[in-house]
Amino acid sequence: MTTRHLVDPELFALLEVMPGLDFSEKGIEAVRAQMNERRGLMPIPEGLPGKMEERTIPGPAGAPDVKVLVYQPTEAGRGRPAILHVHGGGYVLGEAAMNEPKHRMMVGELGCVIVSVNYRLSPETRHPGPVEDAYAGLKWLYENAEALGVDRKRIGVMGESAGGGLAAGLALLARDRGEIPLAFQHLIYPMIDDRTCTDPDPHPFVGEFIWSPGHNRFGWAALLGQEPGAEGVHYHAAPSRAPDLAGLPPTFISVGALDLFLEEDLEYARRLTRAGVPVELHVYPGAYHGYHSAVDARVTKQSDRDSLEALRRSMHG
Repeated sequence: MTTRHLVDPELFALLEVMPGLDFSEKGIEAVRAQMNERRGLMPIPEGLPGKMEERTIPGPAGAPDVKVLVYQPTEAGRGRPAILHVHGGGYVLGEAAMNEPKHRMMVGELGCVIVSVNYRLSPETRHPGPVEDAYAGLKWLYENAEALGVDRKRIGVMGESAGGGLAAGLALLARDRGEIPLAFQHLIYPMIDDRTCTDPDPHPFVGEFIWSPGHNRFGWAALLGQEPGAEGVHYHAAPSRAPDLAGLPPTFISVGALDLFLEEDLEYARRLTRAGVPVELHVYPGAYHGYHSAVDARVTKQSDRDSLEALRRSMHG
């Protein structure tokens, strides 16, 4: 059975150009090289707003330093809101720099500061390494807020896919440690539940395109160092496993109706509301995982507008 008839017609073209990827222990390095090559063919446009500075900050205790990319408006300012951003890639791919055009546009549009974390990837680094790298970035942002022109009361976390999962785990970690108050969490099709891999009754109309159940199993196994769905997985790794979601910041969640993560994201939103957390939830019809790469599709433009306006409200009221 195929779900192609449910895909937004404006998203067909992206499916034709996306390469087949070998997600396996042997194939992951080739996938990384392939994705880096694709990014290299898309140079950063001239004249983007904002500026970027690369920094190296202290990593978690006993771990290497962490690279972060700091995006700021061109004009100096004080008391700005800020986002700690975590990139996607199934926990096994990607780097902070892959979002530079979007981040430059966002700091210009929203008047904020964005710190994007280049966390260690799996399977070379298992949980809790990646989320601890993200926490190191958040702590550095919070402790250096004044020098960065940032208002400590208006710092939130954001991520897409695995980055959304790490951002959600980071919000739980920040809540549990009680060191850094968060103003919001902004999650784009977050990857938050390893148990989706072993669901005995999987959704019949999701996960055919871009990020498949096979990809999902590999990504979770790489992060956890064990097969997904087993007992004992900590909720800082798989946020859906958290027994209590109370005390988390106001949350934005968006996901496509054909995304493998649809049901885990819907359930997380439901549980957040039952924990007294304000939630804004969007489900986009005809959209599969990663559809944002089809930048000219109307559904992408709509979801980008929704995301930007939600961030504006979160940061500026």
